[in-house]
Amino acid sequence: MTYDRSAGLVETARALADGTITSRALVEQSLARIEASQGSLNAFRIVRARAALAEAAAADAQLAAGVRTPLLGVPVAVKDDMDVAGEPTAFGCRGEFPAVARDGEAVRRLRAAGAVIVGKTNTCEFGQWPFTEGPAFGATRNPWNPDHTPGGSSGGSAAAVAAGLVPAALGSDGAGSVRIPASWTHLVGIKPQRGRVSTWPRGESFQGITVNGTLARTVADAALLLDAAAGNHPLDPHRPPAVDASAAVGRDPGRLRVALALKPPFTALPARLQPEVRARVVELAERLSALGHTVEEADPPYGQIGLTFIPRATAGIAERVREAPFPALLDRRTRDAARLGGLLGGVPLRAARRAEAVLHRRLGGFFTSYDVVLAPTTAAPPPRIGAMLELSGPATDRAMIAACPYAWPWNVLGWPGVNVPAGFVGEGLPVGAQLLGPANSEPLLLSLAAQLEAELRWHEAWPPEQAVVDSPAA
Repeated sequence: MTYDRSAGLVETARALADGTITSRALVEQSLARIEASQGSLNAFRIVRARAALAEAAAADAQLAAGVRTPLLGVPVAVKDDMDVAGEPTAFGCRGEFPAVARDGEAVRRLRAAGAVIVGKTNTCEFGQWPFTEGPAFGATRNPWNPDHTPGGSSGGSAAAVAAGLVPAALGSDGAGSVRIPASWTHLVGIKPQRGRVSTWPRGESFQGITVNGTLARTVADAALLLDAAAGNHPLDPHRPPAVDASAAVGRDPGRLRVALALKPPFTALPARLQPEVRARVVELAERLSALGHTVEEADPPYGQIGLTFIPRATAGIAERVREAPFPALLDRRTRDAARLGGLLGGVPLRAARRAEAVLHRRLGGFFTSYDVVLAPTTAAPPPRIGAMLELSGPATDRAMIAACPYAWPWNVLGWPGVNVPAGFVGEGLPVGAQLLGPANSEPLLLSLAAQLEAELRWHEAWPPEQAVVDSPAA
């Protein structure tokens, strides 16, 4: 039985339920590809080989007994900011971390759906940056071109899915950290409504700007993983009404009013959309127009939304640093951000939190004229490995804003967004575009994304196998 890296989550789950493949075979082959690629891509911080094989054997026994759950026996991965019982949660940091006692709520729900967690994927320190590198684990590389980053902070999950190591993975998104690596690895990436996928044991992560989301090659696969992971812990503060993401994938979105938003939201530092990325996003807008949607250039009234993001982000980092078992090992930029978060954690943070309701009303008014926003996910293609690793804090901020000025406002709002592949630029580097909507609009965004996928068939393009299994040149 040969592993077929093109088999997605939906197809794999169906084959397991039909009895045409076994979970043990799938997990063995997934683990073999992870091992073969670790020297080149370095997607995983932890590989749960023995535990995953035991879980696969248990899944096969359940399947043989007639048990059926949505992901029974399917191998998936999760980002290393999520608790998996018996494993440490280092979140990109250096040091020997203790194993946690129990699964986080999202992982618990994946297990309840039958998924086999093969490992925990690499992420930069506390998920702060749009690259996945650091002294704790080295550099995670992009399967499309190993000289470049897959993005961050869910770069390990993105690299694992893009390379076919697993059919889908969970990531988290606090300023684009699912959508950015999805765009730079040619994937679908869903940042759901705040609270859709629990971040428990934290009721809020990074003062509510960070949510858990999904990465996959197709809209249907990303939606299935979202449905499996969605739901709340009894103590979660955010509990949005349930949606059926998978059902939305097969639904006609109707004729929509689409705002093409090419101008970056206000930041204190300059950002410019690179022409080749702009061209790919405009081509996507033209495809939407050809499908019958009304598309016109219009920018959401963001105003000074950045002033509400910084206190929440830095206060969240300060919280993590206070809990860190090895603070002396943290990146100097992390410590600087934590000091700023300490200064902004009082009155400025409270003001930033209160401003969210005002922003909801203002941007909600924009959605009386438009149904969906189409925007670039990033302003540039993926940078080279190491391009941001050794920069100072201010230089890192400038580089991040120059490359990734578009994603973070939806984290302040807590509303859903979906990255879709927009094509390739330069030397075959992927870029993406965001479909953005108001509160609880995942079904609409996913139905529109699926309509685009049916036209563009982006899932048929694969990175070169040689880049996945060959170690990069020194």
